[in-house]
Amino acid sequence: MRHATHVRKRAEFERIQRNGERVQTARFVLIFARNVEGDAPARLGVTASRKIGGAVVRNRAKRLVRGAFRETRDLFAPGIDLVVIVRRSLAGLRLADVVAEWRGARGAVERRVTGLLGAPAEPKKAEGTEP
Repeated sequence: MRHATHVRKRAEFERIQRNGERVQTARFVLIFARNVEGDAPARLGVTASRKIGGAVVRNRAKRLVRGAFRETRDLFAPGIDLVVIVRRSLAGLRLADVVAEWRGARGAVERRVTGLLGAPAEPKKAEGTEP
């Protein structure tokens, strides 16, 4: 069976954003969660709201993020789902700039990913609930 390489369904985005570990950079929020399929290849989902620009600007941002994901595969271990939220316009940036920003956060990314892969697969409990 071929594994999906992208997070596509709203429920998947919500699960990752609700239960994931976050790393913030200057222009992005990277949210990591454990993949429900176990050791499947890392998957990517991208969110770019209208506040960063029109459709052309958002689509270019998504293309850059997908390209950066391909270039930085070594940062994302199998079994990880990643949602990237584009927080600021990427106008004037090249793929190399996005890759450099992500590689600059390598330490934080590796800590989050290692923590997730060492943790059990169950989702986090909601705050305020008793064990």
